[in-house]
Amino acid sequence: MTRYVGVVVLPGFSLLAQACATEPLAVANQLADRALYRLSTFALDERAVASQSRQWLLPQAGIGEALAGVDMLLVCAQTPLAPGDLDRLSGWLRWLAARGVVLGGIGGGVEVLARAGLLEGYRATLPWQRFEAVAQACPRIHLSRQLFEIDRDRLTCGGGTAAMDMMMTLIAAQQGSSLAERVSEHFVLERVRMGDEPQQASLRARLGHAPESLLEAVALMKANIEEPLSTHELGEHLGISRRQLERLFKKYLQAVPSRYYLNLRLQQARRLLRDSDLPAGEIALATGFSSAAHFSTAYRHHFGVSPREERLM
Repeated sequence: MTRYVGVVVLPGFSLLAQACATEPLAVANQLADRALYRLSTFALDERAVASQSRQWLLPQAGIGEALAGVDMLLVCAQTPLAPGDLDRLSGWLRWLAARGVVLGGIGGGVEVLARAGLLEGYRATLPWQRFEAVAQACPRIHLSRQLFEIDRDRLTCGGGTAAMDMMMTLIAAQQGSSLAERVSEHFVLERVRMGDEPQQASLRARLGHAPESLLEAVALMKANIEEPLSTHELGEHLGISRRQLERLFKKYLQAVPSRYYLNLRLQQARRLLRDSDLPAGEIALATGFSSAAHFSTAYRHHFGVSPREERLM
């Protein structure tokens, strides 16, 4: 049986993620020596679409055109979404869902499905940078921070190379593990990652054999963003001296503890500015700054723009 797979690309989409989703299906056809998958590309209209890297992809049709026999439709979009993308797609996607079409989201495409109400009651994942914003806006979705999720007739992934892991898993389920292994060998993949693996590598994984006290210090920092601990207090919690803690941070993270801590707080502030409607004053308090003025000064010094300018970008 040939499965008809459509891919919708929106302006700013990741060319890497799109290729990782479609190339395994094309290679499966090649290795099986028959058409297991029929691929078509769609866009908001019939004009070429610019990817994030400013390379252009020419679709075969615009959205809304007849999709006779389509079995699965994947939406590939930038993160975060551009204004207007959702309005034009939602009705069409709901129409397809009502006819039993399997829907998938890649990168920002997951947010398209989420905000169209097509992931409610499903397990889903999305790019980790957008997790908090979408979790707040769509509380009826069972969100995870995994590489990908395949739940009944919905497929979602965090984008990038996770799209290939998701499609390899799909090929194994639909065509058998033997063909999936051959496709994997074609791409010189050491292994196909499982869906339940995390999107972000943990600090422990990145630092290898770093002392446990350093990892615990970073965990304490992340758990105390609103009310930051001093370097002395961190050392007391861990049972080591301030000097010892500073040496660990310098050796493994190339930073003093206070600077590393400030970066964590400002990164959290940036996520809140971009992904929430909270006033800057509330964000300042939520990230451990005593006043909006102090927050604004620290933010501009770190990122080169003020919190207000960040929101306008």
